[in-house]
Amino acid sequence: MSNQELESSMRKSVEAAQRTFNTIRTGRANPSLLDRLTVEYYGADTPLKSLATLSTPDSQTIAIQPFDLSSLPLIEKAISTSDLGFTPNNDGKLIRINVPPLTEERRKEFCKLASKYAEEGKVSLRNIRRDAIDKVKKLEKEGEISEDQSRDQQESIQKLTDKFITEIEKHLSDKEADILKV
Repeated sequence: MSNQELESSMRKSVEAAQRTFNTIRTGRANPSLLDRLTVEYYGADTPLKSLATLSTPDSQTIAIQPFDLSSLPLIEKAISTSDLGFTPNNDGKLIRINVPPLTEERRKEFCKLASKYAEEGKVSLRNIRRDAIDKVKKLEKEGEISEDQSRDQQESIQKLTDKFITEIEKHLSDKEADILKV
């Protein structure tokens, strides 16, 4: 695995962690809170964002404007039965979701959830590192590279891993600050 490939797959892990952070609620309305939501539309689970336009008219409201008005009750049902804890308000043309401010207890729960997501991202990076180091050790064992080259490559793999772990930790601290900000 070349350094570019290694860096690319580590970058993808960091981006995946960032996307999961975006699904965690902060005190403000954000359409990305609904990213994981799917709606049963004509018998298939369809992502909400492919059925409707999501917007935030103000900091406490998410507006959902479906492309097909017949999907309105299906979207409303999907939001109601989801684990998000939102109550949709349907006015016949669009759905409004009021995002209430978070309690201190919920903020702490969301910080723990963010930490869990960060740890999953770090585990993913460590798995990529382990696979890359195993390949380097295999090359050394087969005599294709010297012991010194192997050690140098392993050190560069570790430095790259440390760089991306630091990046995930920065994203985590940013998210925690966002969650705790009242």
